[in-house]
Amino acid sequence: MSNGILSFWWIGLLILCIILYKYILRFLFGMVIVPEDRIGLVTKKFVLIGTDKELPDGRIIATKGEAGFQAKALAPGLYFGMWFWQYDVTMEKFTIIPEGQIGLVLARDGASIPTGNILGQKVDSDNFQDAEKFLSNGGQRGRQAAYITAGSYRINTMLFQISVTDMVRIQESMVGIVTTLDGQPIEAGQIAGKLVESHNNFQDFDRFIKEGGNRGLQPQVILAGSYNLNPWAVQMEEIPMTEISIGYVGVVISFIGMEGHDLTGSEFKHGNIVEKGYKGVWMEPLGPGKYPINKYIMKVELVPTTNLVLNWASARSEAHNLDKNLSTITVRSKDGFPFNLDVAQIIHVPTTEAPKVIARFGNMVNLVSQVLEPTIGNYFRNSAQDSDVIAFLSTRKERQESAKEHIKKVLDEYNVNAVDTLIGDIVPPESLMKTLTDRKIAEEQKITYDTQKKAQETRQGMEKETAIADMQKDIVKAQQSVEIAERTASATVKKSEGDAAGVKLAVGAEAEATKMRAFAEAEATKARAVAESEAIKLRAGAQAEQISLTGNAEAEKILAIGKSTAEAYELAVNALGGENFTRYKITEELSKGNIKLIPDILIGGGNGNGSAMDGLLGLKLMEMMDPKKKEEVQNKAE
Repeated sequence: MSNGILSFWWIGLLILCIILYKYILRFLFGMVIVPEDRIGLVTKKFVLIGTDKELPDGRIIATKGEAGFQAKALAPGLYFGMWFWQYDVTMEKFTIIPEGQIGLVLARDGASIPTGNILGQKVDSDNFQDAEKFLSNGGQRGRQAAYITAGSYRINTMLFQISVTDMVRIQESMVGIVTTLDGQPIEAGQIAGKLVESHNNFQDFDRFIKEGGNRGLQPQVILAGSYNLNPWAVQMEEIPMTEISIGYVGVVISFIGMEGHDLTGSEFKHGNIVEKGYKGVWMEPLGPGKYPINKYIMKVELVPTTNLVLNWASARSEAHNLDKNLSTITVRSKDGFPFNLDVAQIIHVPTTEAPKVIARFGNMVNLVSQVLEPTIGNYFRNSAQDSDVIAFLSTRKERQESAKEHIKKVLDEYNVNAVDTLIGDIVPPESLMKTLTDRKIAEEQKITYDTQKKAQETRQGMEKETAIADMQKDIVKAQQSVEIAERTASATVKKSEGDAAGVKLAVGAEAEATKMRAFAEAEATKARAVAESEAIKLRAGAQAEQISLTGNAEAEKILAIGKSTAEAYELAVNALGGENFTRYKITEELSKGNIKLIPDILIGGGNGNGSAMDGLLGLKLMEMMDPKKKEEVQNKAE
């Protein structure tokens, strides 16, 4: 049984050798195997006879076989002679820098960094993968200006310490302000370093150092994008780009650069205006757009080039806010009344004059506070003291024009155009305002009363004319009635004369017989007719007097009727003459045939030569008489 056990010890030994082959090979041959994803960092425990035994002072990494940490690392592969009693080999993973990041390198050994610098200069070392080359080429200990980008690197971590940091990203419409932490000191009298080219937006900082770049604020800015910037060398501040809106220009005030020659001439004595790139106010302003301006080395003052409205009103302010500190102007009149008025001033700053305005005042706010506010306020205060409140209100237009001319002359001296000056609300004292209101109401009432009076006078005239027109109608009607009566009487007479001629011969004898009788009756009738005529005249006169009180037209109408009636009676009386008897006889004969030719009453004149009109008047008198008296007269006539 013991022989069986002994026959298997070789198997156990073989298994043990397989498990411990690395150590066995290392012991027998000094063999070291470095895997593909590792790097071998070598530490030499001692040195053999014939070689340097100690590292130079200040060094911790051996480059010439000295004892200690070895600069040369073992890449993946198979190595012999690395006896375990003399060398210690540590396997380390590759250094991996992810995408979007960079590796910052800190060297633990190397030459000293020159006084005044804080970063080691870049040397050829295959991206820090060849530590021996780094040290032999003068690599400096400490933080390195160079860095490694995304990828896998065989870095000797006994010499280099790697820190991973993110890339710098500048967003759209933003700008990066750069401050460098290493380089030459900034020149005296300057606040930023000089402009250095060929450093690829500070990504090659070693180039920046070699080109004489200064530490501190840099005039160059970085635009939108991603950059490999070493945060040990560059500090970044991201700010919005400077935007100049339409209707504005940007006057640039540069705080860096050489002193430039003044371009304004001897007439302008309020500051220097220089060419672009020099220190001072630039002659050429920036137009509308976006600009990557470094706010620490230059300033852009926005100047509106459109018409600008400034309100001296407590409750009103424009969007530009230049008038936010302006308020309603309080003035005192000649008669001692304080009152308020709102004023609006429209100004315009030409594009070519904008640099002069900024050179003189620094900004638009100072222009308003130092020139416009005192000029306009004092003008209206002085103007109000020369007038009372009422006169000021009544001459508002003239004072507005005067203010416009005065302010225009003042602003011309400051390179600003005064477009217009407008007076807004004027608020007099309440007590004075009540007096003015009462006065105005009284004046308006007087005008109203005068208007009403004229209307009444017009109405009276119209009614008078209307009455006259109405009376005129009656007058015309009366005149027509008289004319009709005259024509009717004339026709009757002519007809009677025609009929009488036919029977004249037949009744001649009988007419003569009754002539005397008719004459006597006519005399009596004449007396009655005369009396009645006088009565009618008196009655007509009374009626005319009464009608005269109501209107001349009606009076004339009644008078005309009376006169025509009297004349008709008079003509009837005068109508019966010597031949009355003959006519009466003829009429009597004709009456037998129911034709009445002889009137019931014959009225004749005193001379016996009555006319037809006398007869008509007699008939009219009978109609106007009382029926009983009429009948008595007729009986007597028979």
